[in-house]
Amino acid sequence: MSNNQFVRNGTLILLIGTLAIWSQNAEGQEAFQQKKLLPIPDRLVVLSFDDGNKSDITNVAGVLKKHGFGATFYVTEGLGFTRDKKHFLTWDEVKKLDADGFEIGNHTRSHPNVTRLSKERLRAEIQHIQQRCEEHDISTPTTFCFPGWSHNRQAVDVIAEFGFQFARRGVGPEFKDGGKGGRGPSYDPLEDHPLLIPTTGYAGPDWSLEDLQWAVEQAKDGKIAVITFHGVPGPLHPWVSASREQFDKYMNYLAEKKCKVIAVRALAKYVDPTKRPEDPYAPIRRRQVANKVQPK
Repeated sequence: MSNNQFVRNGTLILLIGTLAIWSQNAEGQEAFQQKKLLPIPDRLVVLSFDDGNKSDITNVAGVLKKHGFGATFYVTEGLGFTRDKKHFLTWDEVKKLDADGFEIGNHTRSHPNVTRLSKERLRAEIQHIQQRCEEHDISTPTTFCFPGWSHNRQAVDVIAEFGFQFARRGVGPEFKDGGKGGRGPSYDPLEDHPLLIPTTGYAGPDWSLEDLQWAVEQAKDGKIAVITFHGVPGPLHPWVSASREQFDKYMNYLAEKKCKVIAVRALAKYVDPTKRPEDPYAPIRRRQVANKVQPK
């Protein structure tokens, strides 16, 4: 295939994928235009699970259904997904999560550091997951999660090209991340760019019920807590794993506090993703100054 053919075909694939997302979001866009967004309640919690761990289907989904919680499962074919079916989901299991009403989000094909990729390579990484979902009759992903929480302005621009409504990043740079669970900023829709939604807390050996309680306390006055898991458990990545016992305690706490627990895509009921700061990184820099973290 010539370079010109590749560009033409790649452009066509990107256009088709973008139109599919826009079609799925038509109802939401109409709500935005008519200003029918719901008020953001206190204790609104966004729940997401990264990397396609087998525990998403064996240990997580049933607990979420018991509590009536929504959630997003961010799927990648990296990290062993294509060869290790003991520890990672099959596409049939991803399809079951979708059929059960959970959101399937895009986490790229190979889980790379996106700051090291060209625009063309990143587009291919994203489009692969969009195509795989189409092949398996899974709802077209409308939200994205940065692998390893790496991101830059170029990556944000590429994500925007695909028409994704929301994209999630990590706890930094506003909060120091020790890599074994930690706290981060709450999501402020009036400040944050919707393609750079911060993680308020993620599970690991250095994260506990006290940290979850702290995160939920941040979810007030129009701000939202965003919680992330990487396996329940995730034995191949113990530094970000949570045990089933811990997870049950976390979910019971959210239920006891009567938190509204939703998937990332459900933010569209409360947030207009078309309202974006001109500089996506300006809110992050302001928060770094407020937290006395040296801006990069």
